[in-house]
Amino acid sequence: MLFYSGTIRSMGEVHHGNTVTDYMEQERQRGITITSAAVSFQWNGSQINLIDTPGHIDFTMEVEQSLAVLDGAVVVLDASAGVEAQTLTVWRQASGYRVPRLVYLNKMDRPGADATACLRSVRERLQATPLLLQRPVRVQDRLIGLIDLITLEEIIWTQGRGRNFTRRKLTEKDDEAVWENSMNDHRELIDTLSSLDDKLADKIIEQESMDNLSSAEIEAAIRRCTIEMSAFPIVCGSSYKNIGVQTLMDAVISYLPSPLECNELYKSFGKDLSARAFKVQHDDQRGVLTFLRLYSGEISKAQKIYNVARDKSEQGGALYVALADEYKPVETVTAGNIAVVSALKATMSGDLVTSTQAAANRAKKQLATTLADSSQLDRLALPSAHQRIQGLETEPTKEELADILLGIGTTAPQPVFLCSIEPPSAATQTALETALAQLQREDPSLQVSVDDDTGQMVLAGMGELHLEIIKERIVREYKIEAELGPLQIAYREALQAAARRAAAVDRSIGGQRQLLKVELSAAPRPGLPPDRIFKLDKSPESAANLSHLHPRSLQAIRQGVHTALQHGPKIGCPMVDVQVTLHWFESGRGTSDSVITATVAQCLRKVLEEAGSVVLEPVMRLQVSCPESHSARVLADLARRRAALHHVQLRHQNKIIDSLTPLSELLGYSTTLRSLSSGLATFTMEFHSHQQMSPHDEEKAIKDVTGF
Repeated sequence: MLFYSGTIRSMGEVHHGNTVTDYMEQERQRGITITSAAVSFQWNGSQINLIDTPGHIDFTMEVEQSLAVLDGAVVVLDASAGVEAQTLTVWRQASGYRVPRLVYLNKMDRPGADATACLRSVRERLQATPLLLQRPVRVQDRLIGLIDLITLEEIIWTQGRGRNFTRRKLTEKDDEAVWENSMNDHRELIDTLSSLDDKLADKIIEQESMDNLSSAEIEAAIRRCTIEMSAFPIVCGSSYKNIGVQTLMDAVISYLPSPLECNELYKSFGKDLSARAFKVQHDDQRGVLTFLRLYSGEISKAQKIYNVARDKSEQGGALYVALADEYKPVETVTAGNIAVVSALKATMSGDLVTSTQAAANRAKKQLATTLADSSQLDRLALPSAHQRIQGLETEPTKEELADILLGIGTTAPQPVFLCSIEPPSAATQTALETALAQLQREDPSLQVSVDDDTGQMVLAGMGELHLEIIKERIVREYKIEAELGPLQIAYREALQAAARRAAAVDRSIGGQRQLLKVELSAAPRPGLPPDRIFKLDKSPESAANLSHLHPRSLQAIRQGVHTALQHGPKIGCPMVDVQVTLHWFESGRGTSDSVITATVAQCLRKVLEEAGSVVLEPVMRLQVSCPESHSARVLADLARRRAALHHVQLRHQNKIIDSLTPLSELLGYSTTLRSLSSGLATFTMEFHSHQQMSPHDEEKAIKDVTGF
């Protein structure tokens, strides 16, 4: 795209490690995208702002952050494989953020590439309505061009690295079979569109024929369906062979929404600045760089901004426009574009920023008046806002809704792998902590904590590759030869029953009498959102006692509950699906907050021990693709790994095996799979849920975690 739009002079290749958007050392070595990169280019009088995101499951967070600020997306499929496991994940994320998308069938030059099979997999696996707009043209099994099914033209690419191509109208006389097949596809396309789009249906009824529609009318109908997400256009090509890239750019401009058709959520800002941060990066020369997507207004160099989510103002530094890892200094950036601001300290990805607090308040007022009812939320809200709203115990007011909608960011997924990290010497401890803090700010799916018992630093991440890349970056970019411990599984614990206990403290510390009495209970509550873990007892007797609770004491109690739930009674793993209720609280004058926190934590630990817990293990959605000749061995191996098979299907000469498999059985699976299938099988996996284990497996897990 950059080459054909004239932004760059020569075109790189992924396998040569010289592409523009994969600029990190690890990306070039491995030939995969790890971090998202932003580029902008002109095409046919329009400007396209593009964010290239990773495809690997371990870097889902990068996709999640980018989707929150996109107007439209292009989902790239391998035409010989159709919808794969990771496609499903990305598709679900995009639906959550209500992003209209079109599908690009890449690798059309491969022998097994099949547009019809891809359409079927989009229908069946993504439950979406595809609109096929192009068919490949092959001569002696070589891809040379495409047939446009809207205009019924043949587009043939000639020499010149895909720069030159010719268009020719198909005729019944010259292209008999091709014309007939294309005509059938054309009619099928219009038939599908007319069932989804009323304007086009009225036009057909008016003309009493499908064949007299102009291309402009068909394109307008496709655009309306794409933006409403009732259907998804499908275009073909082979990027490696330089075929179909220009037609893809045309499709992006024709069918995906323009940044100027602003989301209603940001219209409430009017002419004021509104922008969402979607990436934070540390640059050696320029310091912390925050990438912002502007929705309204404009941003200037060294401008002061107000962060709505964190309720604080910050002074911006230099202003840049990014082309992957090159930054061009500019004076102002206008709405619809991507700005890069340096020197912001508090802004994290997902935060909404505006010019002043007054502007934010005006927008909240404006938004509250436009919110007729909560049915409008579906169109406006991010997935994390939906969770927050469902978690409320009472129906929120319009003002509260506006607050939640503007103040919410993206939520980080739960990590599934843990490992300890050690600096090479005590002297590098501080440097390592700084490096990890920076990496954590760049990538919210990486969590760093310190184990209370051993004092070790623990990294939690999305997968083996994720943690490996983090280690490589610490070694390469920060020059610290850090050591990673063996990978551990992120188990969870859940309560078996409900229990209730009271605790009392009466002692003097440092000449101050600490007097305290609390009563707590805990009960299993599957599927409870994290912000409803703690509640106060509403019964008359307790309510009367708790009505005098000071906000500072309440904060200390919450802190104690949080601390106790971090370590379950069985193997010290975090507790999930549990609700804690406070029934009684009395404290003497001068009782310190730290005593309240410690007593609550101690009392709750006793409650959890009394109730008893079970260990939950992470279970992964695993998809293995292997040749039929080796499938029996792969299936037998999966059965040994406690896999629950969901469905097995044939795709060309390959068997596709879908299953749910415990993560603890998949450590080092890639090596085993390679030897089982002579290197011909591939697999992808993603986190599905935490599930209870059988007593025998639980014993094994306890032994792995505790060592006895």
